[in-house]
Amino acid sequence: MPSSNYWLGLPKSMFWGFLAIAIFMAGDGFEMAFLSRHITDMGFTPAQSAVVFTFYGLAAALAAWASGVVAELITPQRAMMIGFVLWIIMHALFMSLGLGLRNYPLMVLFYGIRGLAYPLFIYSFMLMLVQVLPREKLAAATGWFWAMYSVGIGVVGSYLPSLTIPVLGETGTLWMAIAWVAAGGILAAISLRRVPVDRSRIHLPLRDKMSEMSRAVTLLFTNRNVFYACLIRVINTLSLFGFAIIMPLLFVDRLGFTISEWLQIWAVFFFVTIFTNIFWGITGEKLGWIRQVRWFGCLGMAISSLAFYYLPLYAGHHFWIALIPAVMLGIFVAAFVPMTAVFPTLEPHHQGAAVSVYNLSAGLSNFVAPAIASLLLPFFDIVGVVWAYTALYLFAGALTFIIRVPQPGHHQPCATAGAAIQTRA
Repeated sequence: MPSSNYWLGLPKSMFWGFLAIAIFMAGDGFEMAFLSRHITDMGFTPAQSAVVFTFYGLAAALAAWASGVVAELITPQRAMMIGFVLWIIMHALFMSLGLGLRNYPLMVLFYGIRGLAYPLFIYSFMLMLVQVLPREKLAAATGWFWAMYSVGIGVVGSYLPSLTIPVLGETGTLWMAIAWVAAGGILAAISLRRVPVDRSRIHLPLRDKMSEMSRAVTLLFTNRNVFYACLIRVINTLSLFGFAIIMPLLFVDRLGFTISEWLQIWAVFFFVTIFTNIFWGITGEKLGWIRQVRWFGCLGMAISSLAFYYLPLYAGHHFWIALIPAVMLGIFVAAFVPMTAVFPTLEPHHQGAAVSVYNLSAGLSNFVAPAIASLLLPFFDIVGVVWAYTALYLFAGALTFIIRVPQPGHHQPCATAGAAIQTRA
C-alpha cells in the first residue's frame, strides 16, 4: 500500500476491521475486572474463582495457538465468524446454566469453552494483517491492533460496567455483553469480506493441512529464537490478566475501594495503552524491537507490577494515588508490541505457523497468570503472586540478551551478551 493509505501506521482500508476488534473485545471484557469477585460473592472461594479463569485461559491458549494456521487454511474471515458465533452461544450457556444455576462445573465448562472464541476472532484478524501489509508497516499496524484491543477490553469493557452495574447489576451487565459482541462480529463480517487474503492453502489435501498445523508446535523445537520469543510473549501480559483477578481482592475487600472505583482504575490502565500501543509500535521501528522490549517492556513491567501493589497498600483508600501505578502499567505493557512482528520475521516462509506460535504465547499468558495466582494465593497471598510476576519479567529481560532477531531495515548491529541483535541507528 502507498504511504498515503496509512495514517500514523493505521491502514485506512481496514479501519472498520480495527473498529470491529474494539467493539467485540468490549463485550468480551465486560466481566474481566469484576467476574472473579462476583463468583466469590456467590459463595465460592478465591481459589475456585481462579480455577474458572485458569480453564478459560487454557482454552484461550489452545485457540490462540490454532487460530493462525486455521485462519490460513480456511481464510481469516471464516475463522473470525466461527469465533464470533461460538462466543455468543457459550456466553448464553455460561450465564443461564452456569452462573444462573450457581452450578460450578457448568461455570467452568461453558466459560472455558467460551475461551476458544475470542482468540479465533482477533488473532485471525492479526494473520490478515500479516498477509496483507508490507513487513515494514506491520509493527505500527499491530500497535493499532493492540490499541483497539485496549479500547475494547479495557476502556469500554472496564469503564462502562462501572456505570451499568449500579443500574443493571452485575448479571444484567454480563448479559449486555452479547449485544456488543454481536455488533463487532457483524461489522467485521461486512467490512472485511473483500480483503484480498492469501487463499493458496484452502484446497490443500488434509494431510498437508495437518502437517501445517503441527508446524505451529514443532517451530518451538526447531527454531530456538522462536522458543525464546514465545517465553517473552507469555510473560508480557501476566500482570494484565493476573491483576484483573487478584487486585479486586486488595482494592475492594481490604482497602475499601468500591467496585466502581476499582473498575475506573482498571479502565485508566487500558485507556493509557490506547496511546502507548501506537507510540511503541512506531518507536520500536526506530529504537529496535528487542532493545525496546528489554528496557521498557521487561524492566518497566517489573517496576510497575510492584508499584501496583505497594503504592496503594502504603497510601490506603486514595483514588488518585492508585491511578499512578495504573498509568505506569499502561505505559510499559505496550512496549512489547514489536513482538508481533518478531515471530513472522523469525520464520518468514511459514507465517501462519509463526503467528500461531505468537498467538499461543499470548493465550498461554491468559492461562499462566491465573494459574500462578491459584497456586500461590493460598500460601503466599496477593504479595506472593505480585513478586512471582515481577521475577518473571526480570527473567524475560535476561532472555532478550540471547535472542537473535534480524529486524528489516536495521543495518548496524548492536552487540549484546551472546547475541547480534540488529537495531536501527
